[in-house]
Amino acid sequence: MSAITIAPGTFRGGCTPSAAGARRRPAPRAEAPLRLTTRGRVVVWGLALLLAAGAGGAAVSAHADGPRSAMEVERVVVAPGQTLWGIASEVAAPGEDVRDVVLRLQRLNELPSAGLTAGQTLVVPVG
Repeated sequence: MSAITIAPGTFRGGCTPSAAGARRRPAPRAEAPLRLTTRGRVVVWGLALLLAAGAGGAAVSAHADGPRSAMEVERVVVAPGQTLWGIASEVAAPGEDVRDVVLRLQRLNELPSAGLTAGQTLVVPVG
């Protein structure tokens, strides 16, 4: 076991750092400018080109989905027993494939399938 003995007394010295004991902190260095390697430059240019191509593609897509020509439509209320195929065959122009008309009606009315319920209202192109 160890013991520490503390003797009463006063200390009159003061604490002054010696020149040898004082350490200087180095001045903060200025941040070095960002340096890119050749591969880094290629990556940055590639990303910039991808962003530009994406923006261009979005602009073309927005233009393609732009205003369409007006289409005359009429509303048809589905009667009991009536099918989308039957409505499409009534609306189809002579010689027009009924399957194409069914698909057009599904897209126009945002139908998930060709199934209809009585009382449902459909938008059907005229002519």
